[in-house]
Amino acid sequence: MVDRDTKGGPGPASEADRRDSLRIPIRLMVREAALGGSFDERKGNLSLGGVYFTDGHPPFGTRVELRFLLPGERAEIRAAGEILRVSREGGAFGAHVRFQDLPLEAELAIARFLDDVLKGAAR
Repeated sequence: MVDRDTKGGPGPASEADRRDSLRIPIRLMVREAALGGSFDERKGNLSLGGVYFTDGHPPFGTRVELRFLLPGERAEIRAAGEILRVSREGGAFGAHVRFQDLPLEAELAIARFLDDVLKGAAR
């Protein structure tokens, strides 16, 4: 179901809808965009709109650079993102990141991967 804005056109998905999307565990490389330097490996999960990762999170609003490989793919996905919020679950902190300016090819690759996982789980 697509949310509609007041003019009747498609609106942005609600926060609950985004959280209901499929999330797949993944290892990713993260660094703060403003600082540059080396990337740090993080455990997290991937969804169509972004990633979540634990351990060593930047503060809310920070722009980050992300790199990760989808299983079965050779090309690394590189994306920019923004920390939307930082949460604490069971004593551990985690960063919720929304993709920004994700290249179309990368978005399609993520969508295909998530669709393949979903189809595999339904079998």
